[in-house]
Amino acid sequence: MTTPTTGPTTGSSTGTTATGATATGATGVPGQRAGERDDRSLGQVVGDVASDLSELFREELTLAKAEMRQEATRLGKGAGMLGGAGVAGLLFLVFASWALAHLLDNWLPIEAATGIVALLWGIGAAVLALRGKKNVQKSNPQLPRTQGSLKEDAAWVRPTR
Repeated sequence: MTTPTTGPTTGSSTGTTATGATATGATGVPGQRAGERDDRSLGQVVGDVASDLSELFREELTLAKAEMRQEATRLGKGAGMLGGAGVAGLLFLVFASWALAHLLDNWLPIEAATGIVALLWGIGAAVLALRGKKNVQKSNPQLPRTQGSLKEDAAWVRPTR
């Protein structure tokens, strides 16, 4: 047997007052005043909760997408600026090397001057290569902390089955 409700019947579980505010009574149920009974069936309550949860998840997902778009834009701009700085740095090194070779040309033949500049670049490249190799050998691609955390999670879930 169904009894008529006295609250608003707008199709949703929330009612609005004349001022547009959501009416929530002392019972904590939207649209219900203190002392009123909530005549919704258990299925309707569960449906309302599921609907509210799905709406909450959709809104959270929309917010996350917007934040990711903003961060991606910021990262893209930063990466572009770093790329431009790399090109400018490379051009600086080329012209600085050219200037050093011409400076050394005042005391040495041009061939010896450019050879000295090339030798300096070769030494710099060798130092960077050896340091890079050393850092790569130190790295641990197995991610021991992550593996340990995953094993703890698995052990925590296993007894609850």
